[in-house]
Amino acid sequence: MTDPTSAPTNVDDQILYEVTDGVAAITINAPGQGNSLNAAMRDRLAERFEWASADLAVRVVVLTGAGDRHFCTGANLGGPQAPAPDRPEGAPRMTVGETGRMIKRGWQRLIASILDCEKPVIAAVNGTAAGGGAQLVLACDLVVMADSAKLVEVFVKRGIIPDAGGAYLLPRIVGPQIAKELMFLADDVPAQRCAELGIANRVVPTAELSGAVSELSGRLVDAPTKALALTKWLINRSFESSRNTAFDEEAIAQDLLTNSADFKDGIAAFGERRAPEFKGW
Repeated sequence: MTDPTSAPTNVDDQILYEVTDGVAAITINAPGQGNSLNAAMRDRLAERFEWASADLAVRVVVLTGAGDRHFCTGANLGGPQAPAPDRPEGAPRMTVGETGRMIKRGWQRLIASILDCEKPVIAAVNGTAAGGGAQLVLACDLVVMADSAKLVEVFVKRGIIPDAGGAYLLPRIVGPQIAKELMFLADDVPAQRCAELGIANRVVPTAELSGAVSELSGRLVDAPTKALALTKWLINRSFESSRNTAFDEEAIAQDLLTNSADFKDGIAAFGERRAPEFKGW
């Protein structure tokens, strides 16, 4: 029997990736450390989202954590780190700009890989999502939470600001006042309140989480993937766009879609009074 307090040490065993029937299932597999991410795991997770975005065999991505206690509890400062250049003699351990560079190349890259993924991303939140793990949830397109799960913007309890894009993502979902409450107080936010605030699309009993996610992902697998990608792009840009820019980009996106096979079959199916057969391209 596997020791539940141990964690696999190979990054490909820690970030599981499997594609089945158009669904890329990504699992953070380190339950013994709360599914927290060291640098190698974080970077591999970003690579998996970037790969899924480009893979025509993938129509939807599902992100979850192993076990039934934790989705992801943020950063784990242990484990292998990316190599750094040698320092000149007498140089300090840290200099101006290094922390910012680390954040940009680390957690910000990971969050961007989800936001920029050309496939819909579902968070199957099986347990606690804290710190950077909370921001992973916020970055996903759809969120299904077990009723026992919770979200915690824990940063101020550690004396630091919310990173991993949290101060950008959360106000766009819940508004600035609620975002300040959640981030200033750093209280646990139970799944049901996440649903009330618009963070979670669905809350289901823990035993039904897998089935609910499978039903939702199955619907998205059958959808026109490129249309979903451009819809996601338009929505994600909407808060930064003027009306004129949003209208122009809508027209460009629709124009691009007219060359897709799914657009052509969708129009043909409408005229022929049949169900469309979307291929994903």
